[in-house]
Amino acid sequence: MPKSGSHLLTQVLRGLTELGPFVNPGFPPVNRDEANRSLPDEKIFEGIYRMCSGDIRYGYIQAREPYLSLLTQPEQATIFIYRDPRDMLVSHVFYATDLNEDHGMHAYYERLDRMEDRLNAAIEGVTDPDFSLSNVRERYDAYLGWLDQPDIFCIRFEDLILERDVALAKLLGYLEVRGLDLQIPREQAIETIQAGIAPQKSGTFRKGQPGNWREHFTEANKVRFKAVAGDLLVRLGYEDGDDW
Repeated sequence: MPKSGSHLLTQVLRGLTELGPFVNPGFPPVNRDEANRSLPDEKIFEGIYRMCSGDIRYGYIQAREPYLSLLTQPEQATIFIYRDPRDMLVSHVFYATDLNEDHGMHAYYERLDRMEDRLNAAIEGVTDPDFSLSNVRERYDAYLGWLDQPDIFCIRFEDLILERDVALAKLLGYLEVRGLDLQIPREQAIETIQAGIAPQKSGTFRKGQPGNWREHFTEANKVRFKAVAGDLLVRLGYEDGDDW
């Protein structure tokens, strides 16, 4: 899902081209065209369906049909990356406000003077004649179905930052089950992938460190988040309860 580490993941997947017969076409994501406009479902489905063995694509695909059936086929290897929703919100607000003037929420956030107000808008969602944004729970609910699919490899952004070797070993294990034939020891394969990871080279990179939300969330933001998100943090394993 957006602002959850997709560019870090694409750098990881790009490293696979050094390990086997993989092809990574890069931008655009499978759900957008060359002008970064959203594609209709039939075009997204067609793009995924036409992928050949070894093709690598990335995109922001919600957990619903026809994608649930298409991306859980035995010949598919599908990876879902997610992130602490609080960090996602901070990243989203900074990206839309400071890094991408063409973002659909840029003008809306620009007219809000305080980060607290921008975060509240991102948490609660926006319904405005000129702007539309789902609240944080609705945004996550659209993707959480991937966590219930046993054939999907689900990985947290935080694990790729804080426990990268372990995360990459698990990823390679998943890919080997799906048909990857490593010709070198796994430890060497991990080093090869590691060599190509440089988050700061992404055009959307700002900080990329887990827990950055603590520098920006006010007590008011916490209250709003808890009211809107409910048990989302517990569901994702980021908190044990509501006392944070």
